[in-house]
Amino acid sequence: MLTEIESFPPPPGGHSEFYHRSPDIALRYATWEPTAEPTKGTICLFQGRTEFIEKYYEVIAELRARGFAVVTLDWRGQGLSTRQVRRHKKGHVDDFQDFEDDLENFLRSVVLPDWPPPYYAIAHSMGGHILLRYARRGANPFDRIVLMSPMIDITFPRVSRGFVNGVTEVLCLMGLGTLAAGSTRRKEKFEGNLLTSDPDRFARQFALERENPDLMVTAPTIGWLHAATESVALLGDPDFPSTVRVPVLIIIGSQERVVSLRAAEMMGRRLKAGHTLIVPDGRHELLMERDAIRSQVWAAIDAFIPGEESDREGQFALG
Repeated sequence: MLTEIESFPPPPGGHSEFYHRSPDIALRYATWEPTAEPTKGTICLFQGRTEFIEKYYEVIAELRARGFAVVTLDWRGQGLSTRQVRRHKKGHVDDFQDFEDDLENFLRSVVLPDWPPPYYAIAHSMGGHILLRYARRGANPFDRIVLMSPMIDITFPRVSRGFVNGVTEVLCLMGLGTLAAGSTRRKEKFEGNLLTSDPDRFARQFALERENPDLMVTAPTIGWLHAATESVALLGDPDFPSTVRVPVLIIIGSQERVVSLRAAEMMGRRLKAGHTLIVPDGRHELLMERDAIRSQVWAAIDAFIPGEESDREGQFALG
C-alpha cells in the first residue's frame, strides 16, 4: 500500500492501512516504531496540500532515529484517502472543519489507543493550518506542535482575500464548487520553483506520482478555495491566538512565497506560548530543502521536541 521507487524506498517496518472515518470517507495512514532507545513518545506527521505519506520517507526515518514512533496520514481528498470529486485529481474539501473532525477522530481511534505518549505534532503548510485550528480545543493530546511554513494567511495577486471569498461563495451557491480554481497541469520544472532549492528532493514527489498516479493532486477546486479563505479568516480573528494553549514553534523560510511570512511572524508573537523562527534562504518545503538549510530546521525541532517531561501523560482523553 506504500508506493516506492528504487532510489527512495519506505523506511523498513512500516504498516499502512485505512481508517474508515465514515461509510463514505476512508483515510489512509501509516505507522512506524522508533529505531532508537529510549522511546521518546509519538510524533504525528501531517502533510500540506497535494502531498502524501510517501513524500516524507526521509523525514520519517530521521524521526525514528531520534527515538520517536511516527504516525502519519493522507488528508481526505489527497494521497490514497477518499477523493471527493468526480475528476479526483482536483483537491477538494467542503469545509476545513471536515479536516479538523477527521483529525480528532483519527487521534481517538488510531493514535491514542495504540501509540505511546507523550504526543507531538509536526505539520506542513495546509497541515499546519489544520493543526493550529485543532490546537484551540481545550482538550488535545499534543504537548508541543511544530508548524512548518503554515498556511495562516493566503495572499492573491491584484485582489483581496475578501474578494476571492465572496466570488467563490457565489460560485459555490451556483453549484460550481467542484470546478478547478486553476490549471490542472503539474509543473515539474525545477528552475524558478517556490518549494525547495534541492533538485533531488524536488524531483522525488514527481517520481513517486509517476510510479503511482493515484497519489497526484493538482489544482484546488473553487469549493476548496472558498473553504480555505473562510478558515483563514477564523485564524485571523484577534481572539484566536489566546485560545491556543499548547506550545507552538513556527518555522518558516526567509524566501517563503507560497504562504504569508508576515502572518506567520504575527501569529508567533500573539500566541501565549509561541515563537516564529525564520530560516535564512529557506523556501516553502523546509524539510525538503538542501542539507545546509535542513540542518538548521532539525536543530530547532530537536531543541523544541521533546522539551520538558509531559505532566499530562496518562491524563488525556478526547471527549
